Amino acid sequence: MSDLKLKINGAPCQIPQGTRAQAAFYLAGLPAKGPQKPLAARWNGQLVDLFFTPAQEGELESVDQSSPEALDLLRHSTAHVLAAAVKQLFPGVRVTIGPAIENGFYYDFDKPEPFTPDDLSRIEEKMAEIARSAQAFQRREMTPLQAVEFFKGLGEDYKVELIEDLARDQQVRQVSLYDLGDFVDLCRGPHLPDTSCISAFKLLSVAGAYWRGDEHRPMLQRIYGTAFFNKKDLAAHLHLLEEARRRDHRRLGRELDLFSVSEEVGGGLIIWHPKGALLRVTLEEFERREHLRRGYDVVMGPQILRTELWKRSGHWDNYRDNMYFTEIDGHGYGLKPMNCLAHMFIYRSQLRSFRDLPLKFFELGTVQRHEKSGVLHGLTRVRQFTQDDAHLFCTPETLNGDIKDILDFVTDMMGAFNFEFEIELSTRPAKSIGSDEAWALATTALDTALKDKGVPYDLNEGDGAFYGPKIDVKLKDALGRRWQCATIQCDFTLPERFDLTYVDRDGQKKRPIMLHRTIFGSLERFIGVLTEHFAGAFPAWLSPEQVRLLTVTSRADDFAKEALARLRRAGLRAQADLRNEKLGYKIREAQLQKVPFMLILGDQEVDSGSVAVRRRGGEDLGLKPLADFVTLALKETAPPEWGV
Repeated sequence: MSDLKLKINGAPCQIPQGTRAQAAFYLAGLPAKGPQKPLAARWNGQLVDLFFTPAQEGELESVDQSSPEALDLLRHSTAHVLAAAVKQLFPGVRVTIGPAIENGFYYDFDKPEPFTPDDLSRIEEKMAEIARSAQAFQRREMTPLQAVEFFKGLGEDYKVELIEDLARDQQVRQVSLYDLGDFVDLCRGPHLPDTSCISAFKLLSVAGAYWRGDEHRPMLQRIYGTAFFNKKDLAAHLHLLEEARRRDHRRLGRELDLFSVSEEVGGGLIIWHPKGALLRVTLEEFERREHLRRGYDVVMGPQILRTELWKRSGHWDNYRDNMYFTEIDGHGYGLKPMNCLAHMFIYRSQLRSFRDLPLKFFELGTVQRHEKSGVLHGLTRVRQFTQDDAHLFCTPETLNGDIKDILDFVTDMMGAFNFEFEIELSTRPAKSIGSDEAWALATTALDTALKDKGVPYDLNEGDGAFYGPKIDVKLKDALGRRWQCATIQCDFTLPERFDLTYVDRDGQKKRPIMLHRTIFGSLERFIGVLTEHFAGAFPAWLSPEQVRLLTVTSRADDFAKEALARLRRAGLRAQADLRNEKLGYKIREAQLQKVPFMLILGDQEVDSGSVAVRRRGGEDLGLKPLADFVTLALKETAPPEWGV
């Protein structure tokens, strides 16, 4: 056996014959990269447990609390502790899977009776007991056949199914198991060395989840939790969750009377109430104005198109599970999940010249998508929604500038709501249409435009649309959460399939390049995000109710009605509260409804023809002539303006 040459935390090291050891041994002998002790290791870039034994030349690096993988490692290990605690407290429960997820972890259990809040408290106590005992995570390996027999003996049928699928579909010859005390789980790992690092965790909720996401399989109970390396970070996260609950657009939608969802009507179908509809219309008018200023043409397409067209476009093969279909006069039709097909027919309606391009067709198009009931969520995941959809038909010469113009448009519009954002470039998915050459050209076009603009972005391999790569814009809201809204997709394929052409300078017919893009994306989702971002206190220009007049006594009613009419004639969205209630009560209600301006009307105001002005935050602007207030309010409620 020859000496083993390793690089450990960047330092060359030669290990004599006969001294092969686990990663923990090597890392303990050299300075760590940070102040914390190693939790795991990277072997040639792959995450491994500390008891991994290098058997060939390579590079070993320590993973500690400062490493990007550390939180996922902690949370995955905490999920195992959760499962171990549940098995101790409820021996008959069968376990399934328990991964780390963004901001936490979950574990799914098959338990006939629902977990109660008291159960969660007991489970947390048991988890803390296991953590304090510093139990080791011990890895061992078996053949799939051995593992199947082992888990059959435990009555863990879900684990048996997983192992059989691994052996059949992925030809796995060895599977790894982890022992944690008496609890044994199927897991690829890696895990923490022991449970001593698990001290700051919290179980958050219980929800239903179908086994493997299949609504025809058993319904399981999913326990969600989160974990951090210290109690300060945990407390900060729990505060963030509480703030998110306070801002939840579903709750605010009820309190502000914006919208509702009724199972009697159907899940994922939004019913817009007067205030919500007014909010939405205001947003739509703002968008139409900005599109017209940037040279877009407003178009409208039908809700249903013949199935043959969806087959030609590739939706039938790649997207039909998300679509609804019907039949009329013996012909099949598909309800549109996207607006692109009708826009291509508008393009095809006449001969196009290179001088006409780019053509920019914009539609606030309502689409239908078949979403499973388990994923529906308020405004952010629905079955019917409206996209601010546009399709640009470009030449190779204009393509780069057209993409950059869209990026500028997105920047302007997001700035109107004080949104920061991040960008991802998503490449060809496994299920797609079009040639390799077309995909390479489209991806290069998006990449070049981003680099020309100096915009940093992350690469998201394999997550493009089935017809082309895309730029995805992820908004960051007031709580730092990321939301997918705007997108720019570059498509060389659909113009080919629908025989779109233009006459170039040389008199030859050429194919246009098609850009699919949205700015807000789904209006429903965007309004949901806006509601949470502003906690329901929308900017004055967007607020469905901008001014509320509050009378002190009935003697002010006539003046209030006259003032209300004047405010509305000026274009302000105003209401009057003439109820025989105390003024403090009326002010409190207006504040809860997030009304930007409150006008107090009493005897003094009636005599002087003035109004006492308050902002929703409590600021008192004093007594103002009604005309002066109208001037002030019109200035503060004007939609954003910028040069284009």
